[in-house]
Formats: sequence, structure tokens, C-alpha cells
Amino acid sequence: MVDDEHERTPVARKRMTPASNHPRHIAVIGAGIAGLSCATALQQAGLKVTVFDKSRSAAGRMSTRRGDGWQCDHGAQYFSARHPAFHAEVTRWQQAGVAGLWTPRLQVIDGESTAERNLHDSSIERFVGIPRMTAPARLLADALTLRLQTTATQVQRHIDGWGLCTEEHGWLDERFDALLLAVPAPQAEPLLRQTAPRLAALAGGAVMRGSWTIMLRYEAPLELGFDAAFVNHDPLRWIARDSRKPGRVGEETWVLQASASWSEAHLEDSAESVAAILIREFSALGAPAPHAWTSHRWRYADTNPALDITCAWNSETGVGLCGDWLNGGKIEGAWLSGQALARQVVDSAGVLAARQAFQ
Repeated sequence: MVDDEHERTPVARKRMTPASNHPRHIAVIGAGIAGLSCATALQQAGLKVTVFDKSRSAAGRMSTRRGDGWQCDHGAQYFSARHPAFHAEVTRWQQAGVAGLWTPRLQVIDGESTAERNLHDSSIERFVGIPRMTAPARLLADALTLRLQTTATQVQRHIDGWGLCTEEHGWLDERFDALLLAVPAPQAEPLLRQTAPRLAALAGGAVMRGSWTIMLRYEAPLELGFDAAFVNHDPLRWIARDSRKPGRVGEETWVLQASASWSEAHLEDSAESVAAILIREFSALGAPAPHAWTSHRWRYADTNPALDITCAWNSETGVGLCGDWLNGGKIEGAWLSGQALARQVVDSAGVLAARQAFQ
């Protein structure tokens, strides 16, 4: 954890302790799995929480693109659950019908010769959202107060709490006792540069890389002998038959994801040129040309090197950071990061009744 107890800001502030005002209203910026996890835990602790996100829906990189008769997960492809707390959460998602075990025929494709080998590892359970990857995030979001299509552009500390300015609505009327950012590091850094410089420096030091994703559609099932593959040579890194994941309906869809290094080198290329290259690589594995394709460019897909500090919290100023970029990447890391930040906030607030929420 990062607990920056000694950071100072030029305006007055109140310490969130039982002897003074506890954080009655908390703003969480970012409705990906980290922000939703954090907001859920805080709400279960009896605190008022509002989640803001610039997108039209919650999920972050647990995203699914949908069209007329087709869908395709174009962000996170699956998740595992090694930590007992996250495993219990995934079990809850399964019981709610929004997640399921995915057991693809998995291969590793090595080198220019495209030599293939099957990958069998019964110790790793892979899960996906059902009927699409967004489903677990939607389950969490349904119990929260969300303000979507609301882009945070500036924050300011006042004597009565944090003020938030948005691109769509200007300065909001509310004041927030704590401000928690669950967004990629390059988006957090400018928001905190003036008011929380040490946390801004932490975010500014994280190196995040982009990723190109191409979603392919076919009029008939495509049989290549595998459902998913790790590719160990550029430009591809991952291939998956999305339409064969549990609970999927609609057209035959495949997703191609480029490696981080190749994506970074081609981040500003046109979608058409990127698609042509990745589809050509897929064709070399025996795939025919798709009848349609769609692209997505993730500017902030992973952190290199991955950080491992779980979350960051300044109890003096009431500012915190969570996200997969702070906790080794992956969906599990994002969820655990949000939980850890919520614990820090609750402990600072002295909400003793909240402890059962984290057992």
C-alpha cells in the first residue's frame, strides 16, 4: 500500500477520523472493475458513493462490442481467481448467472514457422462473463449510483470537501469527502497534479502501453482446431473464438489482439492498415477472410513493468488510487485493488460496523 500521510495541499482540509467528520459522500471516478469493486465495498460499509465514468456504460476493459446479430469481447478475454476473496466473488457471480467457466481448446503458437502445441493446465480455471464479458460489471453497477457519460476534467479541494468539474456539466454542486480515482494512470496524473502532487507522481511514473484489437465476423463456423491461442511472435499475441465462449449467441466471431510492443509501435496507424496486417497473420494459420471486421484501439491496456502496491491512499487529503495498473494487471488485480482502497478509506473513517464487509 501507499499511504502518503504527509502530503500537504494549499487549502484547508479535514481529517477523516471518528473524532471529526467521516466521509459521508465519496466520489469514485471510473466504472471499471476496480472502481465498481471499491464503490461496492464502501456502500456495503454504509457510506454514500457516486461513481462517475466518461463512457456510456460500466465495465471498463471488461468490454463487449455489439452489433446487428453479433457480439465480441474486445477487452479482457477471461479472468482467473487465485486469491480466496476474489474466488468467493467469482462464485457469487456464477451463482447470479453472470459468469461461467471457460474451457477452450488452447494452443501456443511459436515462431515464424507457426509451430503449434496444445496447452493443458488443469490448475488454471478461466472464467468469462455471461452472456458477455460486461455482465459481472453490470451486476455490480446495478446496485450503485452511477453517472455515465460524465468526464472528470478537474478537481479542487475546498474547506467543505472536494469539488469535481466535468466536461459535460461543468463544476458539480456536490462536495465529496473523499475522491477515489479508478482510471488508467495517464488519466489520473493530470487530475491530481495540482492538488495531490505525490500521488500524481506515482501515476506519472507508471508506463502504460496500448493494444490493437480486431473483431472478425464470419457467415459460417470456422474450424481451425483451437478455440484460443497465445501467439509468441509479433504482431499477434492472442486469438480467440469469441462465439464459442459460454452463453454466446449470434454470428461466428473471432478476436485478434496484437502484442503490446507491436501495438505501441503502430498506435497511430490507421485501423485499416492494422486490420490488414493482423488478418493476414490470421490467414497464415488457415483462416479465410472475414465478411466484416471492427477495430478498437486501447491506449492504456497494460503497465510495463507491472506495479505491485495494491492501492494508494492519502488519509489526510482524502484522495486515493486503485486499478489494475497498481496491482499487477488483470481483472483479479483490479478487483482486489478496489477492495484494498475501500478498506483504507473505511479505516480512516472509523466506520467500525464495516469490518464484516471485508471478511
